[in-house]
Order: sequence, then structure tokens, then C-alpha cells
Amino acid sequence: MSKLRQKIAFSHDLIMAFLSLPIAMFLRMGRDMFIYDVSFVVFAASVFAVVAGACFWILNLYGGIWRYASLNDLMAILKAVTLAILVFVPLMFMLNRLEWIPRSTPMINWFVLATLLGAPRFLYRQFKDRRASNKVKGQEAAPKVPVLLVGAADGAEMFIRTIVRNPTAAYRIVGIVGENSGRVGRNIHGVHVLGTIDSLPSVYKALEAAGKTPQRIIVTKDDIEKSSMQKLITHADTLGVSLARLPRLTDFQSDVDEITPIRPIAIEDVLGRAQHVLDRASMQLLVKGRRVMVTGAGGTIGGELSRQLAEFSPSHLCLLDASEYALYSIDLEIKEKYPNLRRNSVIANVRDKGRLSRVFTEETPELVFHAAALKHVPIVEAHPSEGVMTNIDGTRNIADCCSASGVSAMVLISTDKAVNPTNVMGASKRIAETYCQALDLTESTTTRFVTVRFGNVLGSTGSVVPLFQRQLANGGPLTVTHPDMNRYFMTVREAVELVLEATVLGEKQDSAAGRVYVLDMGEPVKIVDLARQMILLAGLQPDEDIKIEFTGPRPGEKLFEEILHDSEPPEETDYAGIMLAAPRTIDLQTLSKQIDEITAAAQAGNLDEIIALIRAYVPEFQPEAGGPIRAVAS
Repeated sequence: MSKLRQKIAFSHDLIMAFLSLPIAMFLRMGRDMFIYDVSFVVFAASVFAVVAGACFWILNLYGGIWRYASLNDLMAILKAVTLAILVFVPLMFMLNRLEWIPRSTPMINWFVLATLLGAPRFLYRQFKDRRASNKVKGQEAAPKVPVLLVGAADGAEMFIRTIVRNPTAAYRIVGIVGENSGRVGRNIHGVHVLGTIDSLPSVYKALEAAGKTPQRIIVTKDDIEKSSMQKLITHADTLGVSLARLPRLTDFQSDVDEITPIRPIAIEDVLGRAQHVLDRASMQLLVKGRRVMVTGAGGTIGGELSRQLAEFSPSHLCLLDASEYALYSIDLEIKEKYPNLRRNSVIANVRDKGRLSRVFTEETPELVFHAAALKHVPIVEAHPSEGVMTNIDGTRNIADCCSASGVSAMVLISTDKAVNPTNVMGASKRIAETYCQALDLTESTTTRFVTVRFGNVLGSTGSVVPLFQRQLANGGPLTVTHPDMNRYFMTVREAVELVLEATVLGEKQDSAAGRVYVLDMGEPVKIVDLARQMILLAGLQPDEDIKIEFTGPRPGEKLFEEILHDSEPPEETDYAGIMLAAPRTIDLQTLSKQIDEITAAAQAGNLDEIIALIRAYVPEFQPEAGGPIRAVAS
């Protein structure tokens, strides 16, 4: 069918080209053109039609669809007509030196042919658009959702055109709000820009008074500022309107008749911060051609580390994890995406130093990223011995193996819960930090020990976002421990990218020995606000459709997380988003004895001794500031 339409369009254009020359001559000469022999006129018109047809086909004038004729099609027509005239004039000059054609005729012919080709296309588009509009008017009895668009740019224009052309569209556009005031008062295809995001409440009231109350706000701009998105969330919550957004333009398929879909706004769109400028060249130099190991490779952070490291072409990638299924999953993903990457998947527990020593001897890594840990606060509170053995002794085992094997750099992934900890998990990570800092300050090892500390990662296993998503899917309620509880959040991709940049800094900055790299987490977010936003983004109303229940702090949980201790004044680094905290550590030999003592208590399952030793070794440990500890021997 499409081939037939192309042939019809080509035939139409040949006829127009044939007619354009006599018409141009008549416009130039009037009745005087009839003094010429008709055969000469027909011959010249036929030659021009052949030349024009060849130019039209060479320039692919028939790749477009008349139904969607646009400015690009007009430009293509003008190029084809220009080429045809430029070829025809010298050809006719060689045949008869243009003696019977007035010199201005080719220029007039250019305008005539451009009109004869362009006008039918645009008239056909107007006819189809009017027909679609009439269909829509004939179906106005069908209920349509009134929507307000955010963003007076390409996305809005595309969505409006789709709605106009599709009589079955479920939406009726009542207006547009822009990010700034520059386009207020103007319109896109007849839809007016009524105000800005800041004036959204007044725009809503005006539409409500006019009987056009919007039931949904659709964000049409891909790169809308996070601050603007947060304002939209606040306004939508106040007005009781749900939010959605268009997919990115790269998500669209090639079918021109496809209905433009909308999708929910992900919580990452609201909580994620503006992306820092990354030094990807240095990250590439850090990894390319080196042997790299990731512990805890099957976890959220370890998995993302593995993906990004694989992208930078290491000579060998070792994936280490104690979970068979987690290791299988990440190994399969890396294999499918990077089939030529040399890699090895190793089942090993970081608590088993003998096993680790053999693995390090076989793998000979140059870079080690230590992401293996027990991180779920209530579970570690219930089983503190397990937290001590994995987070403290396991980290020491990895660090000692790195030092003994001459690894160039080891990176410890830590947490903001290590600052003024109120739970065993945070305290165990603080002791792990201290050990790596102490090793980094000794002269007995050539390994650099880089500690990177950050807060909650959106979507990680055990985090609040997947919990809320599951509770939403079940119809609620969403459970929040305390109305004042807040947390720092960042996306897993950004967290890992900043970890790699911190590693770049750690390898080249000798003056940073023993210090902790702290990732800038932005402003903390109240968990209850997060719950309300997620309900709203699901198209529901907090406290009406979905309830929020307060359950009280969990064991070891504190209300406010911190990323820096008072004795760790931060310094800026060469990279935005990464700060350097002053070291807090003690003599390595003394620290090793302390870890031996606390590990022995953990192996014996002596809860009281574990807590007493943590209090002694981490003076800022305040379990009474969090929820009650309810532990069992493990």
C-alpha cells in the first residue's frame, strides 16, 4: 500500500512539473506565449518534467507522509525544485540557447512548481486534521480526562498534536503551565500557556471557575529541574490532583500513528538531585586494563559497581558473593552485556579468611571494592553477632588480604549510620572504617585504603521505597516509624559513580591518607513526606485512598541520620559532590586486639559483652537514642 501511495505521489509531482513551465511562461508573457509552436512548449515541459522527476527521486522526496507534511517537507521540496531548475536551464541552453524562453521564466517557474508541489500536501494535511477534529467533536459525549500540561516546549507540542489527531484519546487538554514566565500568554496549537509552576494554584482555580477543572497534571519535559518537580508535588498534593509524565522521546517507537502514552512519575524523579559533572575519563583510566574484584557483587551497590566497572573495560573482573542466586544473577547479566569481558564468579564468605587468601592468590586483583555487609538495622539488632562477624571481622579479612597481596587500592563502602551510631550495624561499620583508616596511615603496606560513606540508596534491597511500593500495591496502609524521621537519599547509579570518583581521588592523593570520602547527599527527606509523595504519584490521595500509619521506631533506629561527625570537619575535593572528612582512628595494633576481643564475644554469642565492647571502642555509640535493642544469641 505504501509503494502504491509513493507511485501516486510521484505521478502527481511529474504532472505538476510538466504544467509548471507553461504556467510560468503564461505568467511572464500572458497571451503572447501562444505565438510559440505548441510542440516546442510541450517538448520543453516534457524535458523539465523528466529532469524534475529525476531530482525528486534522487532527493528522496517520497520518504515523508503527506498526512504529516511539515516544515521539513517544505524544505525538501524547495531543495528539489532548486536542483531541477539548476539542471534544466543549462540543458536547455545547450539545446537552443534559451532563445524562445524569457530569462525570468525559470525564476517564475521555481515559485510555480514549489507551490504546485507544496500546496496539495499541506491542504491534504489540513483536510485530515479537520476530519480528525470533526470526529473528536462528534464523540464529545464520551468522557475525557481534563489535563493540565507542564512545560511549554517540544514535548507539549507533540502531545497536543497526538491528542488532536486521535479521536479516541482519553484526555482533553485545558491548558499549559511553563517553568518560567517567558511563554505565558502564548499558545501551542491553540492551547494557551496560562502561567508558571509557581502560579499553579491560581491557574487551577481559574480553570475550576471556568468549568475546566484538571484531574491530572502531565509533565511533558524530560529534563525538568528537581526543584520544579518538588513544587509540582507540593501543589498537586494541596490541590488533590494526580501527576504523570510523558516518556522520553527516545522511548517512542517508529509508528507514527502510535498514541503518545504517559507514565507515572518515579520517586527518583523527585528525590534524585541534579547529576554532578563526572570525570569519566579518570574513571576509565582507573579501571581499564586492571584486575578488579567486587565483594558483595550480588547486592544493590555491588551489582551496580560490577555493571559500571565492566563498562570501563577491566582486564579481569572477579565477582565475589556468599549468595549463590545473587552471584548467578549478576554474573548472567554481565555475561550477556559484556560477552568478551574476562570474569570469574566466586562463592566465598568474607568471614572465611583462609578461603579469601586462596581467592586473592588465584585472582591477584589490583583494585578491590568491598561492598559485602549486613546492612538491615533491625535484623542486625536481632543478631548482633552476625553483624560483628560480617561487618567487622569480614572487613578486616578483606583488608588484610589486600595488604598481603599488594593490591593497589581497596575501597570500603560505608554508611551514614556509622556516624554517632545508635545500632550495632552502624557501630560495626564505624569500627570497619577505623580499621581501614588505621591501615591507610601505616607505612607497612603499599595498599591505599579508601573509605566512602553515603546514606540510603533508592530502591536498594531492604530500603523504604520498595517497602512502600509493595504496600501501595496491596492497597496500604504505608507504615512510617515516626513523623519526624528523615533520611538522606540518592540513586544507586549516582552513588556508585561517586564511589568511583572518590577512588580516583584516593589513589592519587597521598595527603588524604586515613580520611573518609563523604558523598554529598543533599538535603534529608522526611519519611512521612516520602510516603505522601509516593501515594500521590500513584494517582491516589494520602489519608483518603491510602492511609499512613505510624508504628514507632524499630530496634536501633534513630530519627536523624548524619553524614559527618563533629570531629570530622569536611574539606572540599577536586570533584563536586565529594567531601573529605578528617581521620578518627587509633593505633593499628591496639585496634587489632580490640577487634579480636569483639570477634571472640560474637563467636561465643555473648550479647552483653558485644554491647559493652562496642561502647568501649565506639565512644559515640548511643543505643538508647534509637529504638530498644532486642537481640538473640547468634
